[in-house]
Amino acid sequence: MPTQALFPTLVYSASVHSTDWSALNDKLRRECRQLRSDDAAGRRWSAKNYPGGYTSYGSASRMHRLSPTFAALERRLNRHVRSFARTLELDLEARPLEMTDCWVNIMPRNVAHSLHLHPLSTISGTYYVSTPRGSSGLKLEDPRLERFMASPPRNARSKQRPWVVVPAEAGKVILFESWLRHEVPPNPVAGERISISFNYSWF
Repeated sequence: MPTQALFPTLVYSASVHSTDWSALNDKLRRECRQLRSDDAAGRRWSAKNYPGGYTSYGSASRMHRLSPTFAALERRLNRHVRSFARTLELDLEARPLEMTDCWVNIMPRNVAHSLHLHPLSTISGTYYVSTPRGSSGLKLEDPRLERFMASPPRNARSKQRPWVVVPAEAGKVILFESWLRHEVPPNPVAGERISISFNYSWF
């Protein structure tokens, strides 16, 4: 073939379903909402940095070390992270990837999460706890976008679009390398979109 694809950007999406995944999700949903109720510092941080919604990122960002329920989620996620790392061909002989951060996001109607990335991490991701029908997906940006200086518009397949939206679905995990910029558009539905975001690092 005269044309080849180089420097691919890989994104992993899979169900974390197991025999008790529904029960685990119920526990996670209750704990996420209870955390919002108890976490005064997190509500203050969210009022300034996450208008209309709640995130424990600024207050309780290591939930896998604080809650047995979140620790159970971590154990399920580890398998998926290892699989993604193998696909990325990461050399992890010296040190394994470990979860370093884990926090809660609750997005009522019209709440958005602006464009960002996750510095000082290797693999980042989101696990969906509750996604009412019509909830916003995860919008991923082509990392070359700022270099498209004189490029005309593209009538492209998903692999060549400047933005791709991965649907949000309860019980699913999405993984990506932490340098990949992403955002969540405003939640258009009345129900709360609840997710758990996390980082894995090897140093």
